[in-house]
Amino acid sequence: MSSPIKKMNAVEALEEAHRIAFAPFVFQASVSLRKLGILDYIFDQRITGGPTAEEISQKLSLSPYGVGVLLEIAQTSNIVSKNDAEQYELTKVGYFLNYNETASVNLNFAHDVCYKGLFHLNESIKTGKPEGLKELGQWPTIYEGLSKLKPAEQKSWFDFDHHYSDDIFAEALEKIFERKPKTLFDIGGNTGKFSIKCCNFNEEVHVKIVDLPGQLNMALANAESNGFKDRISGHPIDWLSKNPQIPSGADLIWMCQFLDCFSEEEIVKVLSICANSMDDDAELVIVETFTDRQTFRASQFILEATSLYFTVLANGNSKMYPASVFMKLIDKAGLKLKEDIQLGEYHTMLICEKK
Repeated sequence: MSSPIKKMNAVEALEEAHRIAFAPFVFQASVSLRKLGILDYIFDQRITGGPTAEEISQKLSLSPYGVGVLLEIAQTSNIVSKNDAEQYELTKVGYFLNYNETASVNLNFAHDVCYKGLFHLNESIKTGKPEGLKELGQWPTIYEGLSKLKPAEQKSWFDFDHHYSDDIFAEALEKIFERKPKTLFDIGGNTGKFSIKCCNFNEEVHVKIVDLPGQLNMALANAESNGFKDRISGHPIDWLSKNPQIPSGADLIWMCQFLDCFSEEEIVKVLSICANSMDDDAELVIVETFTDRQTFRASQFILEATSLYFTVLANGNSKMYPASVFMKLIDKAGLKLKEDIQLGEYHTMLICEKK
């Protein structure tokens, strides 16, 4: 949801330009303040008015110089404040940066997965390929490499992915199983988390996870460890191959935060293949966070920043889309919109059927 930018005078505008120019410095300082335990320690000492820089240095076994340079930029960036007694406290910004779950997930994802790769954004804009992906590994897209990422990278990627979907699963399950599907296809099932939730929610449903072989092996292992080996099966696929196919027989095809991993042309290809596999009474459910359906500017900002992750790291040609674009792609793929439902604060569920 767009809103007018407040009018700035020249001094304010120049200050904002400088903040953008040095944004990577503030970001890396924020990561260090968190990882070194400085923000935690300041917050823990809030009852006494907060610690001095010397106390932080002593208690955390860090050099006075190192603590000093971090606190100076943190104060200028409104992460911490300092009183007349030289004691530090977290500002509201500092508190949210350190303790808000969404901010933490975003920061870890930006640092562990995206930061080095973003250096190659210029190349990706020119070539349409994920030129920054080489900072993580040698794969055509990030999806082939998810099962091979380093532990910290993999954790930050999945934490980010799950954070923006897990909250709406309970509401989504209620709406899905009102339709009494016996066979459900989970397209892009990742770790199998949603498929397992389906089987826990409904005792009769059988789920087929459709994903790349590396992800599929991980998902099926998780399904087996949760006792659903007999009800959760898999179908390996590479949607970017020449002629990918999925089986028929699904009562409901589910794709949550999946189609944003593809270009518009590729989305039409995926949806068309699914439509061709569907019986007349089958339904296809798309769940996405659309940029043009966000109430808060911060939500739109996060989504549009995430688009750059797709540009430089994921695949080079996808993004977070507005719903207006998806409506055209659904129609082009031979589907028609049956229901348009808001889920939670950020997500939209589109229920489609064959034309």
